[in-house]
Amino acid sequence: MTEDEPPRLLGLEEAPAHFESASQKARVSTELWARRVGCPNCGSLTLDRLPANTPVSDLRCPACGEEYELKSKQGRFGARVPDGAYRTMQQRLVEQNNPHLMLLAYDGVSREATDILVIPKHFFVLALIEPRPPLAPPARRAGWQGCNINISKVPPSGRVVLLQDRLWTPRDEVRRQWESTLFLQKVSLDARGWLLEVMKAVEAIGRPEFTLDEVYASEAQLQELYPANRHVRPKIRQQLQVLRDAGYLDFIGRGRYRRRAGRAA
Repeated sequence: MTEDEPPRLLGLEEAPAHFESASQKARVSTELWARRVGCPNCGSLTLDRLPANTPVSDLRCPACGEEYELKSKQGRFGARVPDGAYRTMQQRLVEQNNPHLMLLAYDGVSREATDILVIPKHFFVLALIEPRPPLAPPARRAGWQGCNINISKVPPSGRVVLLQDRLWTPRDEVRRQWESTLFLQKVSLDARGWLLEVMKAVEAIGRPEFTLDEVYASEAQLQELYPANRHVRPKIRQQLQVLRDAGYLDFIGRGRYRRRAGRAA
């Protein structure tokens, strides 16, 4: 937190008394608290709660209109986050009207938020949405099929950390990381998959400067993901050129590249 930022409290708010079940109280309490997180897209200090039962989204920024789906969990999130109807999620991705995903982890004993992670909507591709088995009879909604979001497939630059281990990331740092990947909004859903996989390969190297041969080390993995593509190395070079033109990285000559300052490692 910088000196000019107001203090941001970690304690969760109490849910109104008319909510009886523990799950309802937890949902409302975390939604009320998450409003104070603010909008990483435009920097607004507050978010508005959307009406109950709004499909997919929970929060909206009053300044820029961006929407967020809030998922809360006592303890840390794993690789997969349970979500709603599988076909609904697929359709929203195709129509590109899905919200950003906000993940809030909290301590149930101290009733404090511990971690907040936002995955911008432009990092979502169909491969992240994994179907769960349909509900079987005699379930009340027999045949209904939910889904999981596999967040392990998101590159580090798509994991915008607002709070980690009860420590806030300065808002200006959050904005820098957020703005550094906005170019993905202009990339079609079909083309975005390849681009994100190459970004993951680049970021997995773990250094700002890297060589083309180091990215080629991911060739076998990419071939497995895209078995119909028999020209993986040319495709890698093409994606690196797209990332260069977008300002994500610089080509510094003789097969060497550098990620721009401020990108997630």
